[in-house]
Amino acid sequence: MLLLSPGLTHTKGSQACTEYANLRLEVKMKVLEIRTPSKETFVDITGRVMEEVSSSGIQKGICSVYVPHTTAGVTINENADPSVKEDILMTFRKIVPDSLPYSHSEGNSPAHVKASLIGSSVNILIDKGQLSLGTWQGIFFCEFDGPRSRRAFIKIFSF
Repeated sequence: MLLLSPGLTHTKGSQACTEYANLRLEVKMKVLEIRTPSKETFVDITGRVMEEVSSSGIQKGICSVYVPHTTAGVTINENADPSVKEDILMTFRKIVPDSLPYSHSEGNSPAHVKASLIGSSVNILIDKGQLSLGTWQGIFFCEFDGPRSRRAFIKIFSF
């Protein structure tokens, strides 16, 4: 745990208020192991992230999910209708085709481009010990060069 300096002040208009006095910042980390079943897929990891937030005991804060891979990423999108994932993958195949004259010698340049477009991290607010996701939102590990054994890091920060 980290004790932030007491007495930090913030001036708002003509009124000064003391914020974060004696606030203890708690940080917890977990590594998720993910086995992707195919070359390109979105794996719903929402439940696993929710479990980690719940077991952390943190009631208010931020949950950061980071993917340490160059041909995979993480995103938040609709998890109610599975066709949304397929539509996203279809769109990526259209805008980043395998047939371009890529220079990268490993043959997986499209996977690198898709991972760059998706991004390697997402942040979700935590309130009352729960992820503040919208009704239809889920967290997806996005594989573009599978099947593989992958990892995602979850870091949970308290406020």
